[in-house]
Amino acid sequence: MLCDDFGTHDLPADTQLEAWQSWYGAVFDTSPLERGGKGFFARNQSWKLNGLALNCVSAPGLSVVRTKALIRREPVDHWAITVGQRVTKLDFRNGSLDAPAGVPYVVSLGQEMRNQREGDKRIQLYLARDTFYQLAPLLDDCCMSAFQTPGGQLFGDYMRLLMLNLSNLDHSDASRLVDATGTILAACFAPSLNRIAAARPIINMTLMERVRKAVRHQLRSPTLGPDTICKTAATSRSQLYRLLQGEGGVAHYIQKLRLSEAFSLLSDGSRNDSILAISEALCFSDASSFARAFRRQFGVSPSDVRAAAQAGLSPPRASVADDGLGNTSFAHCLRSA
Repeated sequence: MLCDDFGTHDLPADTQLEAWQSWYGAVFDTSPLERGGKGFFARNQSWKLNGLALNCVSAPGLSVVRTKALIRREPVDHWAITVGQRVTKLDFRNGSLDAPAGVPYVVSLGQEMRNQREGDKRIQLYLARDTFYQLAPLLDDCCMSAFQTPGGQLFGDYMRLLMLNLSNLDHSDASRLVDATGTILAACFAPSLNRIAAARPIINMTLMERVRKAVRHQLRSPTLGPDTICKTAATSRSQLYRLLQGEGGVAHYIQKLRLSEAFSLLSDGSRNDSILAISEALCFSDASSFARAFRRQFGVSPSDVRAAAQAGLSPPRASVADDGLGNTSFAHCLRSA
C-alpha cells in the first residue's frame, strides 16, 4: 500500500511552521509550544484505506485544538486512537485527561477538544463511523479515555505492528485489514470469550511481535529464557509456549534468532570480529556447536558467509535471516483471520 508522505524538512525554515499548520488547518488549529525557534521539522506519513487511516507523526511540541468553528467547517466525526511517546494533556467539554506515554487513548473529531504534548513520534488510527458503525456504542463510550490495561497495551502493539507492515500489503488485503482492526479493537477494549476467539489470529501475531522484540533485545544475554521473555513481553508462560509451539519451542526460537543475527554480522564485509567472537557474543557454548547449528539453519558454513562478504559477494544463501515473526506473514494472517 502506498504511503502519503508530507514533511517540512526540505522547506525554507521560515515557512515550515506555516506549511505544517496549513496541512492540518481544515481539521485542527495547531501552534508550537515553543516559539521563536529556527524552523519546525515535522513529518506525517499516512496510509489510507476505505474507512480507516493510519498516521505516523513526528513533530515538535504542539498545542492542537478542535473548535466549534472547525467542526462546522469540516464536520468529520471519525474516532481517533493515538499512541504517543510522551504524556498527552487533553481538555474537553466535560473534563480533562493526562494520557500516559505508550497508552492508547480515544477521541472523537465530532467533539471540541484541546491537546498538548511535547515533541514526540506518535501513531494515530482514524476510524470512520460509516465503516465501524457496529462499534459505535463501544467507541463512543471510550471517548476521552486512555486504556492503561492489558487489552490497551495489546492494541497499542497492534497499531505498531500495523505501521510496520502496511507498506508490504496490497489493496486486496484492505477489506480484511479493516475487518481485522475492528475485531481486535472489540476484543481489546471490551473483551469477551467470543470476541477474543474471533480475534485470535491477529492477537497471536501481535503477541509474536512482542515476543520477537523481547528476544532480540536480549540475544546476547546468557540468562535469556522463558522467564525473562515472559517478564519483558508481559505474557504468561503457558501463552509463550503456545505461541512458540510452531517454532519448535522457546529454546529453538531463541537459537534461530541468534543464528539470524550471526548471519547478518557475518554478511557485513566491514566487520572484522572473528567467527569465534560472534559465536561467543551470541551465547553459543563453543565454535563447533555454533558451526553445526549455523549449517543446519542456512545450509552453508559461517566461514563461507564471511568469505563471500569479504569478497564483496552476496551471501551464499539467498533467503537468509528469519524475521522471528513465526511461520506466517502479517498478510497471510489477515487472509486466515
